[in-house]
Amino acid sequence: MRSRLFHWTLVRMWYGRHAWGHILAPLGIVYGICAVIRRACFRIGLAPSSRMAAPVIVVGNIAVGGTGKTPLTIWLTTYLKRSGYSPGVICSGFGGTARIWPQQVRADSDAVAVGDEAIMIARHTGCPVAAGRDRVAAAKALLLHRECDVLVSDDGLQHYRLARDVEIAVIDGMRRHGTGWCFPAGPLREPRGRLGTVDFVVTNGVPRAGEIGMSLQIGELRGVRDDNVRISPRDLKGQEVHGVAGIGNPGRFFEQLRNLGLRVNPHAFPDHYRFSHQDLHWPGSLPIIMTEKDAVKCRAIAPDNAWYLPVVAAPEAALGPGVLERLKALGARGRRESRRPG
Repeated sequence: MRSRLFHWTLVRMWYGRHAWGHILAPLGIVYGICAVIRRACFRIGLAPSSRMAAPVIVVGNIAVGGTGKTPLTIWLTTYLKRSGYSPGVICSGFGGTARIWPQQVRADSDAVAVGDEAIMIARHTGCPVAAGRDRVAAAKALLLHRECDVLVSDDGLQHYRLARDVEIAVIDGMRRHGTGWCFPAGPLREPRGRLGTVDFVVTNGVPRAGEIGMSLQIGELRGVRDDNVRISPRDLKGQEVHGVAGIGNPGRFFEQLRNLGLRVNPHAFPDHYRFSHQDLHWPGSLPIIMTEKDAVKCRAIAPDNAWYLPVVAAPEAALGPGVLERLKALGARGRRESRRPG
């Protein structure tokens, strides 16, 4: 309970007006300067980075919390596969409890061991997935055991030890950059100027000039305990439901449910929250609707009336061809000339 209270206090400070934001502003300035210096060290070769035998595409962000990176990673991986590539995906396995990393991830892997996002990616793409805190080690393990001609990194924009060839930054179109301060005064991992150095800025919502828009399209509700049981959200229209979200921006999910005509009792949890039986049981028999990211961890403890709402990333048409163009250019001029990390 204390950790949840601390988490939401930070969120209110980062995305609203709070006195502590001004008090911590000097620390945010120092953090931002350190982030710029760190990136510069990798760019000029003072800090070592590792280049893989296959091109690396990083899908990340500059803010703490969810922006829609994983749905976009799934979309991009699927797009590359349809375009004739053999992609593999690396991710951090954040929240996973495995003792040995990296981990090869399958659709039926244990989400507690390897993390929720890794399971989602494996399920939706059917491509090789490796999870590990050390992304260089995860990338090497993937290339050692599987034949991949391009690697997609889910998050890891700041993991500069892994050299990259294409960078995609995803931002939340609703919350944008919050107060605009770096951590701990604000939600930013790097100053906003970092967005000017990436190949593509994708906005989950309404884009601004120079950004590519993306929406999250919803599908049928699926049973948390049995994925084969499905109903239309229209079947619950007008009903009162419990909304459950342990993601970076729960408010966006609750608003999606309200837009479907549901009356939502919101239950927000921190990102990557590890649910217990008590978290999902309330008096009465109201349906429970959660995110797919939460559902992969809750199959064994969810009641029979628990559903999840799958979403699919739908970026504007320019993104896919733009990425393919970058990859073709790499092959034409040789990857030695591609960018250093960041």
